[in-house]
Amino acid sequence: MSSLLIAQVLLGEIANFVAYTFAPAVLVTPLGALSIIVSSLLAHFVLKERLEKLGVLGCVSCIVGSVIVVIHAPQEHMPNSVEEIWNLAIQPGFLTYAVATLVVVAALVLFFEPRYGQTNIMIYLGICSSMGSLTVVSIKAIGVAIKLTLDGMNQVAYPHTWLFVIIAIICVVSQINYLNKALDTFDLAVVSPIYYVMFTTLTIVASGIMFKDWAGQSFSSIASEFCGLITILTGTIMLHTAKEEETCSSAALPWPLDRGSISWCISLGSDNLLKNVNEDYFAALQSSPAPV
Repeated sequence: MSSLLIAQVLLGEIANFVAYTFAPAVLVTPLGALSIIVSSLLAHFVLKERLEKLGVLGCVSCIVGSVIVVIHAPQEHMPNSVEEIWNLAIQPGFLTYAVATLVVVAALVLFFEPRYGQTNIMIYLGICSSMGSLTVVSIKAIGVAIKLTLDGMNQVAYPHTWLFVIIAIICVVSQINYLNKALDTFDLAVVSPIYYVMFTTLTIVASGIMFKDWAGQSFSSIASEFCGLITILTGTIMLHTAKEEETCSSAALPWPLDRGSISWCISLGSDNLLKNVNEDYFAALQSSPAPV
């Protein structure tokens, strides 16, 4: 069963890799919320888990937001080489974003994590979300390099390809490390929605700056995309809130002695209470009278 689960996870990551190669991050990343909808519906129909009204509303919000994003998504411009992607990466706009991200991550790791990492969830999630945005743009560059190579334009000889591979490995390892720390320290029901919101937002910002996803789009289309994104994020939070409430309600089992009382009387006539254990009496459950 575990091998099947691992195979499914790997298949999903490969599908994400391919999607980032052929579509802009502003389209691919928000649509990741559909996986939450699928898991919720499967749990409802297959595992017979109850889907509350808040969960249904969250599913509807994610679907509506996804439709809005798909309708107004920008057209993908396929670069002709990894060198072209590198030229996009060293432009002032993205360089500013990358340097600012690394400075923030360094401050969080060196100063804030030792002091507030165990109490503030935003420390760990800020690190892995920031590194995750750089991971996506690196993965996209690698995917484009593989596609162009398969089309007959060899990109392996370019040093930029291997530089993107190194950056992606460093970012992925850092992202997974701090996400695991967040999951070990805080509750999953809290980590998941916050991480999804932060990761999605920063990824869209990074991709938009580097690949100029919104270039040539009208203001109304861009505003519609952001409205769809906000709708998806809201639906995701509602889904996780519904799951958390369901978990809490199922964990609150009825106390079997809630209709009675227990009295435990200990004799204090001796200096050594342990010798008088047999003399103590345990007045068992005194059931309260049933209501007439």
